[in-house]
Amino acid sequence: MNRHENMGISIVTGALAVLALTLAPVPAIAQQMNFKVLPSPSRATFKTEAPLETVIGNTAGPAVSGTLMGDPTKPQAATGTIRVDLTTLKTGIEKRDADMRTKDYLDTDIEANRYAVFELKGIEMGGTLEPGKEVPARLKGILTIKQKPVEITADARITYVQLTPEQLESQKRFGFTSDNVRVKVKFNTSFTNHGMQIPQLLFLKLSNDIQLETDLTFVRQ
Repeated sequence: MNRHENMGISIVTGALAVLALTLAPVPAIAQQMNFKVLPSPSRATFKTEAPLETVIGNTAGPAVSGTLMGDPTKPQAATGTIRVDLTTLKTGIEKRDADMRTKDYLDTDIEANRYAVFELKGIEMGGTLEPGKEVPARLKGILTIKQKPVEITADARITYVQLTPEQLESQKRFGFTSDNVRVKVKFNTSFTNHGMQIPQLLFLKLSNDIQLETDLTFVRQ
């Protein structure tokens, strides 16, 4: 992403954070809601360790998509799907990016391998989602990379943001709606979990471990 895109994402993320802090918590009304990912400012990152550096890949915008279904008063039963386009990951070195897309690794020339997909099956947390309050949670689901599904539990922090009509009027140009959910998640998996070789830089192998992080903003449909 260029400097202007980063600045735009920072402004939108900051606006949502400020709104979350200024909203007074009010009891949520029991209601099943459908949400979709707002491409900006949503993003996804992967990290793995090499002997001499930490390799970080980033993607954002339309490359990150998904849906979420649930009731803020009963978040434990929420379900959803997140998709990340692996062909768009950038690590800062074009050759390394190209190598990661080859047959030995992500093999993204095959359409079925193009996306990393997380299917949310449930949420472990106490109580309900209160507007404006960030809460810790554990997400349970299935992470599929290169057509290899793995059951996984991930740490998350969830913020439910309700906008007043006045706030919505000033924020709807950014894509926000009356009900919004920000979900920050950390997943841990490995190359071998998903049928991939452990990548090698020159004569040095990377760690088998992969940490995936997503910072997603969902807006009500």
